[in-house]
Amino acid sequence: MLIYNGTVHTMDAPVLEHGYVYIEEGKILQAGPMENCPPLKGETLDAQGGHICPGFVDAHCHLGMFGDAVGFENDEGNESTDPCTPQLRAIDGVNPLDRCFQEARAAGVTTVVTGPGSANPISGQMAALKTSGRWVDAMILRAPLAMKLALGENPKQTYHDRDETPVTRMAIASIIRENLQKAVEYGEKLDRAAQDEEEDKPDFDARLEALLPVVRGELPVHIHAHRASDIATGLRIAREFSLKCVIVHGTASHLLVDLLQEEGVSVITGPCLGDRSKPELADMTLNTPHLLAQGGVPFAICTDHPEIPIQYLPLCAALGVKGGLDQEDALAAITIQAARIAGIADRVGSLSPGKDADVVVTSGHPLELMGQVRAVFINGIRV
Repeated sequence: MLIYNGTVHTMDAPVLEHGYVYIEEGKILQAGPMENCPPLKGETLDAQGGHICPGFVDAHCHLGMFGDAVGFENDEGNESTDPCTPQLRAIDGVNPLDRCFQEARAAGVTTVVTGPGSANPISGQMAALKTSGRWVDAMILRAPLAMKLALGENPKQTYHDRDETPVTRMAIASIIRENLQKAVEYGEKLDRAAQDEEEDKPDFDARLEALLPVVRGELPVHIHAHRASDIATGLRIAREFSLKCVIVHGTASHLLVDLLQEEGVSVITGPCLGDRSKPELADMTLNTPHLLAQGGVPFAICTDHPEIPIQYLPLCAALGVKGGLDQEDALAAITIQAARIAGIADRVGSLSPGKDADVVVTSGHPLELMGQVRAVFINGIRV
């Protein structure tokens, strides 16, 4: 497949004002200026002077976990019967036939990081999925991708209503610390048993097995945190256990740019399109991505679907431009930067040779509100 005659946003090289993208066997073979374009033979698509870019990546959402226009019957996002559920896997809850997957594809969103919500301090395992497929096993890009932790008002509200712990931020942090420490000790016991036949192997524990790669630094944590103090708590816990950490939402992250930069922590910011529905959203502003960029903090922009419907991911990025962000940096926040922060940039996020052929063709700039999506390809197949 040869897509030609368009402005090409490779996302890891300069924009090609008049270029092409060549796809072969589901992979990007090459992208370049039109003067180097291969002969127009076989399957071709004329971009008609529009724009060609990588498929959009939503680095944090709950697509497929909360059924569209359905109640508790299709609510798979929160196992709110226990504040510690690291053994839960997103891939066991996702409904790939939810119509919102089609809306994602139609808007050019080809990859999502989805998983449990934020009712529990330790919520479960996130997964990266392509948005095309009938069963989740065929859609997996990476699973597990991260362990979801949650701080702040969501766990407080969930368990306060039931008069159960945790009902304070102190208890939320304590539950996380306690279970991380148990995982450390569980791993030490397994190691001793492997080295000494006289050592008893600990009984299998699904929770601690799921947390082992976290405390060993093999699986990052995505920490739901809005308020500045919650972000600081997340960083504190990550430092204590030497965790690989990403802050999710980070509504007040622009107030802690120096701390985030010092800790080398990335932020998946958003959603920014909505009201201040909770006290911890008091510092919500469209300027957050711009201020993170100024401070040298890597960031992506997300929808948190269904909080903001998945098809409005490009609009969320465009609002970052309204808040002062450079337009190409905003596009990067839903393509290459989102992929890098999610740890999947080896497969998606740019039009580099060898990457998956996830491509979007638009009539105007990809973030232009009045533009149209003309074509979307996932793994080289037009969807």
